Amino acid sequence: MNNLALLTASEISQRLKRASEKNRERPNEIEYGFLRPWFKEEARPAAVLLPLFFDQGEWHLLFIRRPTNMEEHSGQVAFPGGRVDAYDASPEVAALREAHEEIGLRAQDVRILGSLKRLLTVTNYSITPFVGLIPWPYQLNPSPHEVSRVFSIPLNWLADKQHFSIQSHHVSFTDEPVQVIVYHEYQGEVLWGASARIVHCFLDALTMFD
Repeated sequence: MNNLALLTASEISQRLKRASEKNRERPNEIEYGFLRPWFKEEARPAAVLLPLFFDQGEWHLLFIRRPTNMEEHSGQVAFPGGRVDAYDASPEVAALREAHEEIGLRAQDVRILGSLKRLLTVTNYSITPFVGLIPWPYQLNPSPHEVSRVFSIPLNWLADKQHFSIQSHHVSFTDEPVQVIVYHEYQGEVLWGASARIVHCFLDALTMFD
């Protein structure tokens, strides 16, 4: 396992840029793209922010847990984010807006290091993830309507293959199981599904050229 804590923010940004350049060679490629034929409508655009910070000698990713009373993604561990609205100038703007609305993270306090490959979800969202460096410690203000908890997980822990498995997950619209990443419990939280796949896209980008 690579010690990701040794990477500087500039090196992370450079690796994300190189991975994005490689992804642009395949503009139609999307994570979980095999789901496309099952949807009659065009995927709804969405964006998420991967808040990244350095603390106690480690890189950490910040996550939220959704409240259990939400219509979609109820109770799930996720990244701040949501739909790209018509008034959003870009997916990046949408990700920053959602992060501010959901956890009180101000856009001016975020340094975008790069973006990741788009991902198609089983709820027919096309998500563009952005990695954003944030200061730490930071006074967050979670919205109780959209967030029940904010917590972080060290990047090295997420990269350790002993901490996750690949499992078959059945969805309502097809008999074919979807292979999903499911992490072991971390401080009472379970990361899995689309958010776990986004984490692995980030990790792949960081280690692609090693």
